[in-house]
Amino acid sequence: MENATQQQEQEKETVKQHLRKVTDLLDKLQLEESLVYKQRMPRHELIESLLHKRYEVKLKQMLELMRPADIAYILEALPLDKRLMVWGLVKAEHEGQILLDVSDAVRETLISDMEPDQLLSAAEQLETDEIADLAPDLPIEVMQDLLESLNEPHRQRLESVLSYDEESVGALMDFGMVTIREDLTLKAVLRYLRRLKKLPEHTDKLFVIDRDHHLKGALSLKSLLLNNTKKRVADIMETDVVSFKTDDEAMEAALAFERYDLVSAPVVDSDNRLVGRICVDVIMDFIRQDSEEEILNQAGLEEEEDLSSSIWKSARNRWTWLMINIVTAFAATRVISLFEGTIMHIVALASLMPIVAAIGGNTGNQSGILIVRTLALGQVTESSLRRMFFKELGIGLLNGIVWGTAVGGIVYLIYGNPGLGFVMAAAMFLNLLVAALMGVTIPIVRYKLGRDPAIGVSVLITFLTDGMGFLIFLGLATMFLL
Repeated sequence: MENATQQQEQEKETVKQHLRKVTDLLDKLQLEESLVYKQRMPRHELIESLLHKRYEVKLKQMLELMRPADIAYILEALPLDKRLMVWGLVKAEHEGQILLDVSDAVRETLISDMEPDQLLSAAEQLETDEIADLAPDLPIEVMQDLLESLNEPHRQRLESVLSYDEESVGALMDFGMVTIREDLTLKAVLRYLRRLKKLPEHTDKLFVIDRDHHLKGALSLKSLLLNNTKKRVADIMETDVVSFKTDDEAMEAALAFERYDLVSAPVVDSDNRLVGRICVDVIMDFIRQDSEEEILNQAGLEEEEDLSSSIWKSARNRWTWLMINIVTAFAATRVISLFEGTIMHIVALASLMPIVAAIGGNTGNQSGILIVRTLALGQVTESSLRRMFFKELGIGLLNGIVWGTAVGGIVYLIYGNPGLGFVMAAAMFLNLLVAALMGVTIPIVRYKLGRDPAIGVSVLITFLTDGMGFLIFLGLATMFLL
């Protein structure tokens, strides 16, 4: 385990070094081009062209030593003009895999810089399931040409994968699997595998099917190698196999992979016929993408941003929830305006209000993130929701007593006003209860309505805890201090 971690750290450091080298080379090119541009000399364009080609050769040599995933990492880190320059130097046979590895936002910029025939060539290098991942970003005419270029079995497979919902197992499955019959001997299976010469990636088991392709079980490679070759597959195969249907939710499959430590699993249709498999690498990619989307949604971002995209495009991505934030902020100020007379009489209230609101917002977001995570993991039943609800209220009650008392005591020591200390303690106590309530209720209500519970949850919780915090604090001050 420790060796694997060290290897991962070394690989991360290596790709960072690659990025630094590429960036340094591009910066040197830009500097030398600017110097040449400023000088007056004959054959200016020729010199500039030769300079450019010299650096292109160096860059090309560096890129040839890198894996597609590392090149994808570098492309994501570069500004648009330099990204497109490097992209133009990538080997044609690596283009398809790199398009899969880069983020959606960066993929869009790369595809927009490619000609249709270049896109078609890149897509043709990929497996059927990989083409399906790329399909939503390809122009319609390229997809039509691609479908026409595939043979009938591959075309049917691609159309089948594209027909599934993107959040389903069917959209994530691949067709690189080895199938065998249960009446074969292990010796015959081994002979068959040797003829294949190469096994699909992440092959840890062979799937056992009947003549109608119904799934009967699975034979692990470990069992195949450790048992007597005279035995039959039916004698040692596993019949209790974790499998998924094409329309199962991908997140449920991800949780099952984690629960059962799976490397691969069969995918069947409604009649239990084997149609594909799903592997751990795809599951890991799905979990990572889902986690990134959840983080963006909590912050109110509608889609992933390209770090090098225009200011206009990035700003528009943030407008929806910024607008909501502005509206809710004005709503909170209206609450304050109702108590202007109280604030004028006791100026200290103005400096203490943000404390109540900030602590409430933090508590609410803690509860909200916990509930969103629980919902995302699928660990939800009616009884567990009720249990979480009352647990968070209990935590809010305890925190309100402890920290309300502490803050109230500090306010008393600073201002020497026992009434103000009491109001602060009571406001903290009540707002922490409200925060816990909102942190649990908002994601659960969105979940019950069939909406993504993570979208904008922090924005909504902050608004409600701010508004209620001001209302509670200033209301108590009006009642007890005037």
